[in-house]
Amino acid sequence: QVQLVESGGGLVQPGGSLRLSCAASRSISMINKMGWYRQAPGKERELVASSTNVGDTNYADSVKGRFTMSRDVAANTVYLQMNNLKPEDTAVYYCNAAIYYGSREYWGQGTQVTVSS
Repeated sequence: QVQLVESGGGLVQPGGSLRLSCAASRSISMINKMGWYRQAPGKERELVASSTNVGDTNYADSVKGRFTMSRDVAANTVYLQMNNLKPEDTAVYYCNAAIYYGSREYWGQGTQVTVSS
């Protein structure tokens, strides 16, 4: 079992920045893939960024060059640095942990990000 707790969401103006955090209840080096997803009202949940424990990181085309995912293994925490935010980035952002053995997947409770002037 893995508990995930997100934080760092809020209201920001277009062009602004936010950093989301996701604290895991176990060592993230033992979690095959950590990911950030988002879901806007009326839309399906989509992958924003993912990072494996062997160093592979991927981003959705819509956030490339603006968002950066990183991890602090000692703190069991992953981050999503979001720069140059746009109104279309408004969504609830969820942290995800995937453990390939047994096909286990865990979700955080989500944190709201609102980009508006």
